[in-house]
Order: sequence, then C-alpha cells, then structure tokens
Amino acid sequence: MIIGLTGPLCSGIDTFADILKKEKGFIFFSYSDILRDEARGKGVEITRKNLQDLGDELRQKDGLGVLSKRIIEKIEKGKDYVIGNIRNPGEVEELRKSPGENFILIKLEAPQEMRFQRLFQRRREKDPETFEEFLKMEARDLGVDQAKHGQQHAAVFLLADKIIENDTTVEDLAKRVFVLLGEIQNP
Repeated sequence: MIIGLTGPLCSGIDTFADILKKEKGFIFFSYSDILRDEARGKGVEITRKNLQDLGDELRQKDGLGVLSKRIIEKIEKGKDYVIGNIRNPGEVEELRKSPGENFILIKLEAPQEMRFQRLFQRRREKDPETFEEFLKMEARDLGVDQAKHGQQHAAVFLLADKIIENDTTVEDLAKRVFVLLGEIQNP
C-alpha cells in the first residue's frame, strides 16, 4: 500500500507519517528529501524556496510526475509506504499509475491560525516570522501565480481520496490515522 499525503503548511504531514512509521512500520519517502539530494549535488543552498524552485525546474524539464517516478523506482512490492508532501497533480497521477500498488491520497487540514502557531513554535531556520509572510508562502504553495509545473497544492487537494482534520492533539491525530487505516485496509 502507498499512502500519499498532502495538505497546507504545518497541517501535520510529518506527524502523520511518523505515526505510520513508528506504529505500523511504513517506509517513508519525502519529495523534499529527493530535492535536498538534488540540491546538494548541484551545490544549491538548501532553503524552502530553493527546493521549490528546483522541484519546479525538474517538473518543467522532465515532466510533472518526475519526483514520483524517482520514488516509485525505490518501492518494493508488498511493503507499505507513506509519501509526503505531494505538491503537484502530476505526482499524484504518476503514483496512481504505479502497477500493482494500492495508492490512496490523504489530505490533512488544520485551521490557518493553528498552522501558523505550529510553524512559529517549530522555529525552523528561514520560516516566516509574521502571519503576512506565512500567507505569502502559503499562496505560492497553493499555486497562486504559479505555472502548471510549479507548486499546485490547491489542485492536489481536490484529488484527495480522504481528508483528516488535524485540529487538536497528536494523540487525537493518531486515533484518526488508525481509524482511517482500518477503513482503507478493510473497505
């Protein structure tokens, strides 16, 4: 099984993936990790903007599903995977075509103010410091003024098979993950 994750910034994608890894033995792949490796190989500073630009460049050059193709090459049949954070519909399309694998796309949601507080609390280098900067970053993620090969989160959200609200605690999210997993595995 392959579970793809999407959602706005700080909606809980990494936490969702960690729950599946630690509690259910899923193997995790991240588009960001692929882009970090690519950036290192090109000597590009690893920043959110640079990784986004690099992803946009790769999708423009090698097709909208290029990052998913790289992940699919690493997938072994019969194992469970969680993949985050899908930012372009071409990546979803490529995963849906993966032969012999059951793919489901999950969107995580959380209120905007809550997500900003999570971002502020995590204190990553180069994260926005104001709500206005956060909104600007989120606009790019959603696809505002972006080309088809760019960040297209809003379009990916429309492709979600299931939606999980992550607006309380990590423990509540874990419960929701396990309920969802039960639904997926025993339809």
